[in-house]
Amino acid sequence: MFRKILIANRGEIACRVIRTCRKLGIRTVAVYSEADDGAQHMRLADEAIAIGRAPAAESYLVIEKIIEACERSGADAVHPGYGFLSENRRFAEALEKKGITFIGPSVHAVHAMGDKIESKKLAKAAGVNTIPGYLGAISGPDEAAKIAAEIGYPVMIKASAGGGGKGMRLAWNEAECREGFVSATSEARSSFGDERVFIEKFIQEPRHIEIQVLGDRHGNIVYLGERECSIQRRHQKVIEEAPSPLIDAATRKAMGEQAVALAREVGYFSAGTVEMVVGPDKSFYFLEMNTRLQVEHPVTELVTGIDLVELMIRVAAGEKLPFTQEQIELNGWAMESRIYAEDPYRGFLPSTGRLQRYRMPQEGRHVRIDTGVTEGSEISLYYDPMIAKLCTWGRDRNEAIRHMRGALDATEIDGISHNVNFLAAVAGHPRFQAGRLSTAFIAEEFPDGFQGAALPEAERNAVLSVAVFAHLESEARARRISGQMPGYRPEATAKLVLFIGDERHEAEVQPAVDGIDVTIGDHIIPVRSHWRPGARRFDGVVHNQPFSAQIRPRPEGFRITHGGADLDILVRTPRAAELARHMPVKLPPDTSKFLLCPMPGLVVSIAVSEGDQVKAGQPLAVVEAMKMENVLRAERDGTVAKVAARPGDSLAVDQVILEFA
Repeated sequence: MFRKILIANRGEIACRVIRTCRKLGIRTVAVYSEADDGAQHMRLADEAIAIGRAPAAESYLVIEKIIEACERSGADAVHPGYGFLSENRRFAEALEKKGITFIGPSVHAVHAMGDKIESKKLAKAAGVNTIPGYLGAISGPDEAAKIAAEIGYPVMIKASAGGGGKGMRLAWNEAECREGFVSATSEARSSFGDERVFIEKFIQEPRHIEIQVLGDRHGNIVYLGERECSIQRRHQKVIEEAPSPLIDAATRKAMGEQAVALAREVGYFSAGTVEMVVGPDKSFYFLEMNTRLQVEHPVTELVTGIDLVELMIRVAAGEKLPFTQEQIELNGWAMESRIYAEDPYRGFLPSTGRLQRYRMPQEGRHVRIDTGVTEGSEISLYYDPMIAKLCTWGRDRNEAIRHMRGALDATEIDGISHNVNFLAAVAGHPRFQAGRLSTAFIAEEFPDGFQGAALPEAERNAVLSVAVFAHLESEARARRISGQMPGYRPEATAKLVLFIGDERHEAEVQPAVDGIDVTIGDHIIPVRSHWRPGARRFDGVVHNQPFSAQIRPRPEGFRITHGGADLDILVRTPRAAELARHMPVKLPPDTSKFLLCPMPGLVVSIAVSEGDQVKAGQPLAVVEAMKMENVLRAERDGTVAKVAARPGDSLAVDQVILEFA
């Protein structure tokens, strides 16, 4: 067994690998960039070595710096995690030349299957079903448009060395194909150092289902069931689960055996994933093989009881797999929600800053949390914006969803924007709960973006009742404050008026043991809780059901977050509600004359000059954030009066880029 392992990665996956190494008694070495100085992964490791400046191209992607860190620390093996150099053949070769073990497959397998183009050629030659496409080198936008026309739109443009949705564009026509080719190659070059892309037919109404394979150096290869990864946004997975609600035992066996056959073709060992595009009729096509650990591996671990990182290490050390295919059993259901630093209310634009508050639910039998940050950590614009992976397990799918919804409601994050509300909205969506999934789920169910979940009446009344409870508890505390003016003493209120925007609700309150009974309309909602003013999380029983919510005081009321809904609730006495009708309405400022930077990012290019006439939909600027390039377009026709930013500028949210006449 290895004495010391260097983790050539950062964030939650580095922390995940360190956890297993500790269990095995193996010392660990972390590497970190200037932006990650003091990060959680370097604090957890036994040693930490600086490897360069913040951009990944100057630190985590520099093979020579990782090799040097191995030599300085005396590490005898390297775990690459996922992303960065995990599927880089030159990295695996460089380690091999230095006598350092690469905890992953052979150089041959990395080359044959890690390259998306070569893997498709190999799969096709082996008789595996593949999606129609063009796998050769593409010289430029003209050739890309010609190839796409021959295949037939829609087409997908993908980076050959890609992963995680980077360097990937969907094109429905020639204009989108040309623009997508330029964006995909640029993104591929900056993210992977390899600008090659390929084009394939886009299968409509597809499901993204993958098979986890595991092999050793002695020729044993098994599959560990499937993962459903169809809930995606911009080709980035959002929620994953194992097993899939679509796949039956016969299809699982067919997909698994095909994945194993493909892995055996290249002498595969270590953990790997064969990704499939699956139609509603359960027909499946080979998509690609990832020759590394997947982000979503925890759901497979939760339903199989197998530590994939441990087995990767043991296989790399020459050990045999401790089980056969027949001994692998799937137990229960698992789900993973990816919590990102992004603003779903503003088109999921990246968010950066400090985690001023970061409290996750308690881990246990039903909840697992993989994270690489702590309260006070900085979310940088240089890397993937993942904060944590929240995983839940249940005896069946409904139970796993129920635990997920409760865990999301119990998650507290302040200081940056995040997608917890969106995840909760998806988990509570009737179509998701019914298992009717596809990779177009988010686009179809949230076509106008995300503005918060629409709660059913019972849940909405529950949230209103919690606001009443919080208001009365705050009033009760006010009555206990000493030194109040003579002649005035606040009194408990029996009738209240609640407002959510222009929506008005009248409530009556009756005291009860450990709580209150709230009447809203024809509904009586019992609220029982030990919540006290100042607590940011409400936990209790509402209408005889466990209930969690985030609660923040605001003038005349509370902001309550539950089930994906973020509600500003005003709580007033009937007299105060009557007087409030006469208050003037404050209008927001007009910013229509400006192009504002929608996220913290780096200006890549400005496409216009002062005095230019622009048309609606015309590209104006490109801003890069979290390794993704974002094209900003004109919302309407106009004339550019002033250019306030230049390529290379680092901008904050809502900073002016252009001003229009």
